Amino acid sequence: MNILIVEDDRRVADFLERGLRAEGHRVQVARTGPEGLQMAMDLARDPLWTEAPSVMLLDVMLPGMNGLEVCQTLRASGVALPILMLTALGTLEDRVSGLKLGADDYLVKPFAFEELLARIEALGRRGRGLTAAAPTALQVADLLLDRDTMRVSRAGQAIDLTAREMALLELLMSAPGRLFSRERILANVWGAHEDPLTNVVDVYIRRLRAKVDEGHAQALIHTVRGLGYRLDAQP
Repeated sequence: MNILIVEDDRRVADFLERGLRAEGHRVQVARTGPEGLQMAMDLARDPLWTEAPSVMLLDVMLPGMNGLEVCQTLRASGVALPILMLTALGTLEDRVSGLKLGADDYLVKPFAFEELLARIEALGRRGRGLTAAAPTALQVADLLLDRDTMRVSRAGQAIDLTAREMALLELLMSAPGRLFSRERILANVWGAHEDPLTNVVDVYIRRLRAKVDEGHAQALIHTVRGLGYRLDAQP
């Protein structure tokens, strides 16, 4: 997806840009309200952006022009770019104000990175119909995870996992073959407050490999160097 971030807090903007790029999205960043407004207007006419789903992450408290004004101006100009408002103002009145001015969704700071990803994906899916219910059992090759009982087995042999290892395995098995960046794994399994520079993901991947892959001819957990991990029956 194409994502425009309008956020004046450099630390927050850099974190969002790094994490979203790691997920494979095309990202541009603006630091002020007027800059964000101009970039959104320009991108709305850019065929490289309009050919793919796009989302604007718009902070409310911005220098020069606040996010509500940016949102209102874009809608008045006929720009239909989906807008996800980001704000520390969490009252019902604040949320309603943004939605009335044309915002599509609202996320209150601090938020989990995984929730942000889910809301971005939901905006991109709008108009495509309902999604299917999550399966109660996940299976890749001879590896089976029963979500109802939270039991794991491979080739019929039970595998004893800790709660954190189980959460990591469930994430990887939820989309076989999909590449999960370290940032997304960290946000989903440990939460947004974990230090992004920690090597805890690599440590737990090694533990999971020892329990899931060791002793089997076919490895299921794969490393894509510099990008992340995937679980797949294909080498």
